[in-house]
Amino acid sequence: MTTSPAAAREIDALVIGSGQAGLATSYWLSRAGVDHLLLEQRAQLGGAWQDRWDSFYLNTPNFAFLLPGMTYDGPEPDAFLPRDEVIELFREYARRIDAPVQLGTEVTRVARADGGFAIETNGGSWLARNVVLANGAYQRPRVPPSAANIPAHIIQLHSHDYRNPAQLPDGAVLVVGTGQSGGQITEDLLAAGREVHLSVSACPEAPRRYRGQDTFYWLLEVNLHGPDYGINGLQLAQLPSHAARFMCNPLVSGNDGGHSIRLRDLGRQGVQLHGHYEGTDDGVITFSDDLAARIALTESAFGQRMQVMLDAYIAAAGIKAPGAEPVPAVDWQPSSSGARLDLGAEGITSIIWSTGYGLDFGFLDIAVLDEWNYPRHSRGVTEVPGLYAVGLPWLTKHASSTVAAVGMDAEYVAAHLAAR
Repeated sequence: MTTSPAAAREIDALVIGSGQAGLATSYWLSRAGVDHLLLEQRAQLGGAWQDRWDSFYLNTPNFAFLLPGMTYDGPEPDAFLPRDEVIELFREYARRIDAPVQLGTEVTRVARADGGFAIETNGGSWLARNVVLANGAYQRPRVPPSAANIPAHIIQLHSHDYRNPAQLPDGAVLVVGTGQSGGQITEDLLAAGREVHLSVSACPEAPRRYRGQDTFYWLLEVNLHGPDYGINGLQLAQLPSHAARFMCNPLVSGNDGGHSIRLRDLGRQGVQLHGHYEGTDDGVITFSDDLAARIALTESAFGQRMQVMLDAYIAAAGIKAPGAEPVPAVDWQPSSSGARLDLGAEGITSIIWSTGYGLDFGFLDIAVLDEWNYPRHSRGVTEVPGLYAVGLPWLTKHASSTVAAVGMDAEYVAAHLAAR
């Protein structure tokens, strides 16, 4: 490989990102003897967990902390870790595996060069034979374009920037989106005595526990062992479309020992529920006029697909598990709030957009992304020799981006890279 006039440093592999995907990849690259470096734009280790609000708890139980070379071995495997402990665990993991991380380094361009890659950063240039994209799926907060039409005196935050209710001015709060962030932030606001309006999306509700185990226990089992029993619903090849890679996770929380979040329960507690956010005009928000049907849809989704798959796995694997818990009774109905909400009339002074994230590979000057901005790949090996991806949703299976399963994809990618 030829060194450029700018005296770019040379290395076998650069890993972009030092969250769980980057660190797991580093573990396997070190074991394979590959000279590598992790480039991290943040000033501190801890990945995207540092962007969560103050009261956040990990949604997956402690037993699912399964990074290669370090798993949870504490006294509470079924409990849930608070945000700061999660961050510290990742920092401890980086120390334990002696991960070579360069902090405060933003990658601005990756391009093909001389059989490898030329990488530009705010700290200089590199020439690498291999590059691993491990910057994750939580990089670019998504906010609908119509948010620009919200009156200027209304405070707007994405869930990425929300930390606690004290950030917000007095008055009611509109939370848009009922994925895990939207549901948990709504509960956080309720606990602070705030008046909350909630725009309902299509994310499914799910029981926190199912047939004697945390629901994630069964999901992880199906991810890892389902194919052994012919249960393939959580494998990449079974997705109905590429768009399904970005579908919502079940609406659950790790707070207060772990629990389900149910829209009807929030309604009973005084949250004003609305349909799907459609747009805004002159301080009036428009929602879809289908709230009752939308709530029913979120409630039925688990039973229609996930429950069937988990039951099939339990039966096929011959596992003795108690029967399914009864479905909660439908004992609360939303009032007809209409499809319009006047922010001023309702005293709403702030909006929190819990509307998810988009992938961000804006630095990638290589034609390898599909129409969803997702790298074209096979098991994390992209169609460009030497370019890899780890830690993205549904890279190979449903749990590919989780702490529980990212290490397996990282192992495969590292082995493929080392063989080059």
